[in-house]
Amino acid sequence: MNLVEVWFGVIEWQAIHRGTFGSVKELNVKIRAFITGWNTRCAPFVWTKTVDQILAKANRQDTSTTDH
Repeated sequence: MNLVEVWFGVIEWQAIHRGTFGSVKELNVKIRAFITGWNTRCAPFVWTKTVDQILAKANRQDTSTTDH
């Protein structure tokens, strides 16, 4: 997964998930506050699998033989 997608997923889940916003400005304020907080305690994303593990999963054969 692209790390940009991960970043937006983090924002969605931690900042705006189930939120109620009366305007775009309120939403913008909430997102910017989250980013400010994130930047004060930021840490890089760390890959937990090796390149070989990732490629093995990406290159595995299809397990389904049905024709849909």
